[in-house]
Amino acid sequence: MTSAPGDREIAVVAFAQTVHRRTSDEFSEVEMLMPVLHEVLDRTGMKTADIDFTCSGSSDYLAGRAFSFTLALDGVGAWPPISESHVEMDGAWALYEAWTKLLTGDADTALVYAYGKSSPGSVRDVLTRQLDPYYVAPLWPDSVALAALQAQALIDAGDTDEPALAAVAAGNREAATANPHAQLKGPLPQGDHLVRPLRTGDCPPIGDGAAAVILAAGDRARDLCARPAWIRGIDHRIEAHGLGVRDLTDSPSTRLAAQRAGAFERPVDTAELHAPFTAQEIVLRKALRLDDGVVVNPSGGALAANPIMAAGLIRIGEAAARIHRGASRRALAHATSGPCLQQNLVAVLEGEPR
Repeated sequence: MTSAPGDREIAVVAFAQTVHRRTSDEFSEVEMLMPVLHEVLDRTGMKTADIDFTCSGSSDYLAGRAFSFTLALDGVGAWPPISESHVEMDGAWALYEAWTKLLTGDADTALVYAYGKSSPGSVRDVLTRQLDPYYVAPLWPDSVALAALQAQALIDAGDTDEPALAAVAAGNREAATANPHAQLKGPLPQGDHLVRPLRTGDCPPIGDGAAAVILAAGDRARDLCARPAWIRGIDHRIEAHGLGVRDLTDSPSTRLAAQRAGAFERPVDTAELHAPFTAQEIVLRKALRLDDGVVVNPSGGALAANPIMAAGLIRIGEAAARIHRGASRRALAHATSGPCLQQNLVAVLEGEPR
């Protein structure tokens, strides 16, 4: 759904995230989240009472208990009563809900946050719960095996090879050296094959983390931020659930979401792609028509830090932060969910001319 001319202008005015770590056993989800919420509010000078709407993204499967997101509300402060919502998705989809809320005029500001602790269990097994329960899940392919299937399809099609995948990993983790929040950074060995053709270096790190952004509309955004990152368009689309009916070397849902968000109307200078596996960056670059003139994943992307349920929101936050500090004028942010890039969200953000 693209904003039409004359619609309410909405911007990301602040972004904060944790330092992403392999494990945070000493912290609960609330304890991990609270410093991030305080930081993002401090960036705008706002208090919790100044927020009109709050929306979060997380997964009960990771937490291992039902309605786990209600505990995180302790970190937000739900008294006096607040207007609040939750999505069982990556926080990028929580941002989409908050964006629609502000578009209606029912709110002028929104707090969006997401968190995930992957360290307590086996992420490869947990993510199988996303699969088609009748034809795919009974076969027990895990998330790495499915990503390897996609990578092999790309190799068989002549779109990439193992050295090219290694270069993708190296490029992302080299970029992450400038990111103080990244979990993996700098030169790292590709390691042994985990599931052919993917090596350890082609896969994301397992880790814990959280992120938060604040949205604001119109002049309120200008009051809160010297250089707001205006959301010019945002859209999300989904592929067929059955992997056998999809071309895993392409991502038509990403392309359609980008088209609807206005990404192809003018060139972007930055792209933050939620590509947890190296082969997925190859697919996304093609679907989004990104050439060598676009800076891709200056933060290091999901190959440097991949807190599940927050990594997509972080891509939007990182793109917005580059606009805030004047490093980008027009940026694209992408988030994904499900196996082999099944569901994809694309947002286009712009700064005002200086």
